[in-house]
Amino acid sequence: MPFDPSYHGQSVSRVKSLARQMAPPSATSFTAEVVPQAPEDPLFGLMRAYRADQDPKKVDLGIGAYRDDNAKPWVLPVVKKADEALRNDPELNHEYAPIAGLASFTSKAAELILGGADSPAIQEKRVTSVQTISGTGAVHLGALFLAKFYTGGKKVYLSDPTWANHNQIFTNVGIPIAKYPYFSKDTRGLDFEGMKAALNGAPDGSIVLLHACAHNPTGVDPTLEQWKEIAGLLRVKKHFPFFDCAYQGFASGDLMRDNAAVRYFVEQGFELVIAQSFAKNFGLYGERAGCFHAVTAPATDAETTITRIASQLAILQRSEISNPPLYGARIASIVLNDPKLFAEWEENLRTMSGRIISMRKALRSKLEELGTPGTWNHITDQIGMFSFTGLTEPQVLKIRSDFHIYMTKNGRISMAGLNTKNVEYVANAIDKIVRGG
Repeated sequence: MPFDPSYHGQSVSRVKSLARQMAPPSATSFTAEVVPQAPEDPLFGLMRAYRADQDPKKVDLGIGAYRDDNAKPWVLPVVKKADEALRNDPELNHEYAPIAGLASFTSKAAELILGGADSPAIQEKRVTSVQTISGTGAVHLGALFLAKFYTGGKKVYLSDPTWANHNQIFTNVGIPIAKYPYFSKDTRGLDFEGMKAALNGAPDGSIVLLHACAHNPTGVDPTLEQWKEIAGLLRVKKHFPFFDCAYQGFASGDLMRDNAAVRYFVEQGFELVIAQSFAKNFGLYGERAGCFHAVTAPATDAETTITRIASQLAILQRSEISNPPLYGARIASIVLNDPKLFAEWEENLRTMSGRIISMRKALRSKLEELGTPGTWNHITDQIGMFSFTGLTEPQVLKIRSDFHIYMTKNGRISMAGLNTKNVEYVANAIDKIVRGG
């Protein structure tokens, strides 16, 4: 029988079809169409690129952690003392913490952010506190609570710009995001009129996230008088304040100055929530010590209200992490409950904030000495760990490739990455880049 190519082709096709039918199903339910590859976190990608860079003059201005004048992590002396006391405690064990965390820690954390034991919220027993996985966990717990129980406007207004994780946290719990203007590219300061106009135009009862101090990423804070205006506007609009405080004491070196906005809102009788981190001001970055505080408004049934809120927060906490970690909270608790150690901690805070302030002055001075085009007063006008330099994304990429100086694409720099050994190099590099070199 002569060879028939068409018959052969049909046979091959039938065999392939049969093979497909007999093949096992896909090995995963999570195909690329269902679970696409997510982009790398920009900040951690920047960190990875910096570490891979072999240039001896490289400078890391991206990391959001304190560094000493030798560009090394600094373990606070008071933290070392607390750690020693903790390790020498014969009663120390590794049992579970209560669901709401260590009371010796959360009670003092509340006093710290609210201004002391004489805070009206504490005196009137209308505050409840839950230990969290640092400030991130506190923001998440607050977002989760509001998503489930808040009956006002189910939309959160975030500053533009804000800490990138705010967007992800609220999105993940199903709360829609809107933005209010915050940073003026023209003045490199606060766009106060734009902020007020946006919040005034927001639907009544909206959630408004506010950075208590040392705004991340801009380093621009409202004045106390501006905070009072913001409070008045939120009162009229019946908006719900959500404070995020990651830098108390670290921003100015003064704990009471850095919590002034929160204290004012509480004194005005606002119902509000607060996310509080102890990563920066204790240098406990990897220990994840934080607190979430809910404060209800003054009322005859305020104590009953806060008890109900606490009960629901405990259920949410139980389903998420069961019990918070102990080490960081124990360290902070030892310091916060010991007057002598507390005073030493305040001195440590002044050391950190003071060095950052000196680096702001040095960078501005060098740039002005070089006659770098533009104005640079915003570097010293801004506060806290970060500064918005005003550099564009192309300039940021060029300073990285030409000078091995690493910062986020929006031109934000961590002032803690500057020191007496590299500030002149950084200023010269900025000068060359701004001039188009």
